[in-house]
Amino acid sequence: MGLLDDLIGQFSGGSVPRQGTQAPQGSGGPGMSTVLLALAPLVIGMLRSSGQGTQAQPAPGSSAGGLGGLLDQFRRAGFGDQTSSWVSTGQNMPLPPDAMEQTFGRSGLADLARRAGLSEEETSRGLSQLIPEVVDRVTPDGSVPDQNALLANLSALSQRLGA
Repeated sequence: MGLLDDLIGQFSGGSVPRQGTQAPQGSGGPGMSTVLLALAPLVIGMLRSSGQGTQAQPAPGSSAGGLGGLLDQFRRAGFGDQTSSWVSTGQNMPLPPDAMEQTFGRSGLADLARRAGLSEEETSRGLSQLIPEVVDRVTPDGSVPDQNALLANLSALSQRLGA
């Protein structure tokens, strides 16, 4: 199906990664699938959070956490069309890698990179691919689920990814 299915297949040893999920030869960094697997627990944690300071850098005045809080951060950073596409049942609009710094701020991105053990560039590039896919996966009916359904979706995804 997509990026997450490729990661799940790699984790379980069941498939070969899609073309484009590995870093180019000579890049000096880990393959993109390694980057995405390092970031998956962080993204799942952001979506699971209930606003107790586990988000990278909540927007000023925002007390909401979890999926709604994350979507609000992207909307405030100017990515409302993209966030709507991830939640809807249609095609996901991509994010540019610089969207992460615009959304989380420089220090928030640096914190995420540190927590994942990656460079800021790898983190930004990986999150720009992973967040749309994960949000799409945990909103299968085209709307933000209630907290119980969201937690169930995230738990199932975590188990499949081994996160």
